Amino acid sequence: MQSRKTVEAKEVSRVIKKYPNRRLYDTDTSSYITLSEVKQLVMDGELFVVRDAKTGADITRSILLQIILEEEANGSPMFTAPVLASVIRFYGHAMQGFMGGYLEKNIQSLMEVQAQFAEKSKALTPEMWTQFMAMQSPVLQGMMGGSPEQSRNMFLQMQEQMQKQMQKQTGQMLGVFGIKR
Repeated sequence: MQSRKTVEAKEVSRVIKKYPNRRLYDTDTSSYITLSEVKQLVMDGELFVVRDAKTGADITRSILLQIILEEEANGSPMFTAPVLASVIRFYGHAMQGFMGGYLEKNIQSLMEVQAQFAEKSKALTPEMWTQFMAMQSPVLQGMMGGSPEQSRNMFLQMQEQMQKQMQKQTGQMLGVFGIKR
């Protein structure tokens, strides 16, 4: 899937050049970067385009596919073999053009649900959590972290962790669609 953030070069000010020696040069920072650093740009929601240094061709999709390939090979694949085989079967099929848009819209919808969930969880304040815990039985309080104050602190940590793991949650939600995390 090609991110909308990398589709239109004229909308993007950050250009990464890929040289024949396979090195990636970030024109924004005037330094060479690794594929891991490109992945971090994606994770941070940075707008960029990757261009072949010799021809100027947009090779962003190719680089994004390389990142996916590395992630899939690193022991925690998102896609099962049957899902990948199904995707391959769509190439050359009359539905090929439909499939890309279908996946993009569904993943975008999933990300919107995730963002709404994160936004709504912000409304649950530590004080509300403390009140909720105070109404629970001592056994439940013990299971959830002890005293209401301990539970409040645990809740604050959970909120912080949730903010840091937004992308990871998206991967888990993809499991609903049969895509392995």
